[in-house]
Amino acid sequence: MVDFLNLRRVNAPHEAALEAAQLRVLRSGWYILGEETAAFEAEFASYCGVRHCIGVANGLDALVLILRGLDIGAGDEVIVPANTFIATWLAVCQVGARPVPVDPRPGTGNLDPDQLQAALTPRTRAVMPVHLYGQPAEMDAISAFAARHKLHVIEDAAQAHGARHRGTRVGGLGVAAGFSFYPGKNLGALGDGGAVTTNDDELAQRIRTLRNYGSRAKYRHEVIGVNSRLDELQAAMLRAKLPALDGENAARARLAAQYMKGLADVAVELPTIAAHCEPVWHLFVVQVDDRARVQQELSARGIGTMIHYPIACHRQPAFAGQTWPALPASERLQDRILSLPISPVHTPQEIDTVIAALAQIAGPRRGTPA
Repeated sequence: MVDFLNLRRVNAPHEAALEAAQLRVLRSGWYILGEETAAFEAEFASYCGVRHCIGVANGLDALVLILRGLDIGAGDEVIVPANTFIATWLAVCQVGARPVPVDPRPGTGNLDPDQLQAALTPRTRAVMPVHLYGQPAEMDAISAFAARHKLHVIEDAAQAHGARHRGTRVGGLGVAAGFSFYPGKNLGALGDGGAVTTNDDELAQRIRTLRNYGSRAKYRHEVIGVNSRLDELQAAMLRAKLPALDGENAARARLAAQYMKGLADVAVELPTIAAHCEPVWHLFVVQVDDRARVQQELSARGIGTMIHYPIACHRQPAFAGQTWPALPASERLQDRILSLPISPVHTPQEIDTVIAALAQIAGPRRGTPA
């Protein structure tokens, strides 16, 4: 049996450090916006190579607060990928702006920069690329487009902790980035958590104020803010796990390379890596024909899989009745993508089991000798 993801197993190597962190917070008597959060913010900012990290309640809030900090709202448009988790779109909607979707490149699943021009209108204020599955978006082309049209670039880095583009970690490639620390992420808390990273001093201060009821000084509220603060317990847990992140990402990369080699002659479409990108393989996503049958047969052999994501955002019931452009690449992906097991604690033997099973179920790639 090969689980898709076993969080108990993922966290087991950190158990002693997590228990010590929990006890440290308990004994401190300070549980919100204390020393643990401040320390994690400094450590994660340093890790990402940026000046500021602001801990917030979750990844969705991180994106919403960036948009609010940039005064993006009603009447504005934000270009987003059609192929993403719905939080990317919800953040834009929550500030009253409109998401304008563009199709992905099929090989990476990431936003296709060649589609940006057609999505541009006089109301466009920002582009929000997602570093989907742990692979950085094509930031050179996206940033050049944004610069030509005086747009903000906001990174959705929820799946890409530690990924690099041209040697620079995500989190500092745009005006700001939103991270999620949902438990299943490469850097996962033991509950919800998120962060904003930025090199913009003024924006950082605005987001710090917004996340804390619009207040910088107790009981003095300068703007209409929200309550979205990374709590001390989750900050301490993240501090305990952050030193191991690069090693765990390297373990994921080794397993991804094993998949790439082992499935090279199998009738599946493997992910491609964009130029200048170093993925962290939050997910390993292949494309298959007759996915329902393939997934069912893998499950019958005790191999867990998932689909990220089975319904493209513009097809979600939440957006029913709205008019969207034709998005054929996204709609094709939603019917063919299949996420295979990958985590820092999966073994090479387990990955070999998945490869062998998938080879039998999907068969050889067309043109491959039997």
